[in-house]
Amino acid sequence: MTNTQNPSTSPDQHATDSPGNPLHGVTIGLDIGGTKTHGIRFEDGVPVGDDAAGSSNVQNVSRDQAARNLAELFARIGGGRVDRVYAGSGGIDTDEDAAALAALIQPLVPEARITVVHDSRLLLAAGRASTGVAVIAGTGSAAWGRNADGGEARAGGWGYLLGDEGSGYWLGREAVRHSLRRMNQGLPIDQLTASLLASCGLDHPNKLIALFHSPDTGRRFWAQQARHVVEAAAAGHQDSAALLEQAGRDLAALAGQVLGQLKIEGPVILGGGLGMNVAPLQESFRRNLEAGGITDVRVLDQEPVFGVLQLLAEPA
Repeated sequence: MTNTQNPSTSPDQHATDSPGNPLHGVTIGLDIGGTKTHGIRFEDGVPVGDDAAGSSNVQNVSRDQAARNLAELFARIGGGRVDRVYAGSGGIDTDEDAAALAALIQPLVPEARITVVHDSRLLLAAGRASTGVAVIAGTGSAAWGRNADGGEARAGGWGYLLGDEGSGYWLGREAVRHSLRRMNQGLPIDQLTASLLASCGLDHPNKLIALFHSPDTGRRFWAQQARHVVEAAAAGHQDSAALLEQAGRDLAALAGQVLGQLKIEGPVILGGGLGMNVAPLQESFRRNLEAGGITDVRVLDQEPVFGVLQLLAEPA
């Protein structure tokens, strides 16, 4: 976990850090994904504002766009006094990454203390666990965990050019590859390819190549095409079902790496847009972990941003 705080405000100077109640005051919790930034305003630990804006993850959008999206969100839920901001985001791999995100947030709430962590840390806390492994299956994918000794480990989270197996982007890209392979083999357009072409406004699989490499599309666009794999699998398309099975297997492998490094047996908590909503992927994930003897496997039942409350309540 990496943190950065307002250097001008020490804990004993801050009104919200009253003894015995770490949730006292106004906290803005942020969950920054590849597609959106979800924010909740907590007052004395009670959610009183809930809104979203575009992504403010600078791996997915420019710094200027990230700043605009944050400003839009804070205009809706960040008015008046804000005592602290607790943000979880993908791509927070170093103290420098955390400081860069904090620098975008600080001008919006100049008096607030700011803490930045990797978004998988939020997910584990939202799963009501202080130790274990959190696996994100959203636009991208990653696993992070912590054991009772305070040891931490990660797997994946390398970004779409190097990994993100089992993610929305991975499924969207694999749908394109599936369509192009069938074209090369002289096979007719199938259900998955037909829905993908219709979504992209194309009339032939060959045109997917130029569109995939076009600057007009990107990680988020192709991650959104994952829905065609999910829908086709639900309709009985075997190749799509196989992709969801592979996604679950790859995500389970990420979890297994972290479990092994930390020498723990769970719990494993699956979250992210795909992880929380796609039953065949969940089933594959569970089955592959159970094959390795891991039985405490849970699907997140609340939005990750609510993990902020547990993180604030945990001992420093």
